[in-house]
Amino acid sequence: MPGPKSRVSRSRAGMRNAHNSLKKKERRTCPTNGELHEPHKAYKASDGAYYYKGKQITHPKF
Repeated sequence: MPGPKSRVSRSRAGMRNAHNSLKKKERRTCPTNGELHEPHKAYKASDGAYYYKGKQITHPKF
């Protein structure tokens, strides 16, 4: 397997890796109970039920 033809400079490597920084997670409030959650993920509310897109998908467990 062939190796690289020449060394990649710090500047070139830095430009390539410029978009690899960590992003802050987006948080939204639930329309039903006002809790913060990540979009496109089911989340457990304080009542014990799971919600997705503002709709209850499981029953609360007490």
